[in-house]
Amino acid sequence: MAGIYIHIPFCKTRCIYCDFYSTTRSDLKQRYINALCKELTMRRNYLKNEAVRTIYFGGGTPSQLGEEDFRQVFDTLSDAYGLDTCEEITLEANPDDLTEDYAAMLSRLPFNRISMGIQTFDDATLRLLNRRHNAGQAIEAVGRCRRHGFRNISIDLIYGLPGETDERWEHDLRQAIALDVEHISAYHLTYEEGTPLYQMLQTHRINEVDEDSSVRFFTTLMDTLSTFGYEHYEISNFCKPGYHSRHNTSYWQGIPYLGCGPSAHSFDKYSREWNIPSLKKYISSIESKDRLYEKEELSLTTHYNEYIMTSLRTRLGIDLPTLRTRFSQALSDYCTSMATPYLKSGKLKQQDTHLQLTREGIFVSDGIISDLMFVEE
Repeated sequence: MAGIYIHIPFCKTRCIYCDFYSTTRSDLKQRYINALCKELTMRRNYLKNEAVRTIYFGGGTPSQLGEEDFRQVFDTLSDAYGLDTCEEITLEANPDDLTEDYAAMLSRLPFNRISMGIQTFDDATLRLLNRRHNAGQAIEAVGRCRRHGFRNISIDLIYGLPGETDERWEHDLRQAIALDVEHISAYHLTYEEGTPLYQMLQTHRINEVDEDSSVRFFTTLMDTLSTFGYEHYEISNFCKPGYHSRHNTSYWQGIPYLGCGPSAHSFDKYSREWNIPSLKKYISSIESKDRLYEKEELSLTTHYNEYIMTSLRTRLGIDLPTLRTRFSQALSDYCTSMATPYLKSGKLKQQDTHLQLTREGIFVSDGIISDLMFVEE
């Protein structure tokens, strides 16, 4: 099985924390859709005839596209890859784009999952982040998607935002739970160099939350969502039973995927490729059938390190038999040796044939993952 990621780079405005590739050049949209469909067709052999199980439209803001844009892409996907085996087709959307007419339009297309970037229900913070919606619009957008038949809705939240308090974060979680969505992704804010938010931090116009507060916010997140029946299946992801993100899970499981569009990454188990992060250069290169991209062949050690990093973040953890067969006995022995102190301290546990983080270990997961990764001298 395999996945397809489609990058839609268009945004009406840029959020001040975002470092994903995007552009406000909507005048290039039709040329872009044509180039995107051409790339999908050109690279139809990349997945080596693996059945496509998931498709994910990410961005940017995919909800900036119209019905005819989506139909053109879906027609191409159907012709080049087939949609019969698809279990999950996700659209990332901004709440303010999800009007009654837009939600109705989406229901006529193959989408069966909506991922909504809400971030917070605090209006003042939304304005600071340069988000286009307010809390009321986010709540209404979820309701509209429900009325138009969507039964798999995910929302994104960010904690550790400027001025974050326990009360504000608890309010965000209560509101998210009240929406009764199937999936919640919650990420701690990171200040990415080059973003306006990073510049605000550097010039002391805002302050970063302290480490104790971050730990407290994460504890509240885990405790609150588990109380209301959400499974903590990956460090930043929670779902009702059976509603994990199949597409993102495939990344963590090392399943091949094709990424199309500017800056999109692809993985075929042996190498990674990524397209140039420029809309104009991307379009021109595809139109001339000379795609601009970079490629990295994965060494055994690099592949091992990626497996450690992605697997240990999930509830399932590291599959020890897979570790031995996919990599080498030496790397397997290295992993178990480095894991021993954490097993003794209770930060890791072995459940059947899987090595997993404990609740205590989740709080220091970055350090554990780093120690289990192999550094070549």
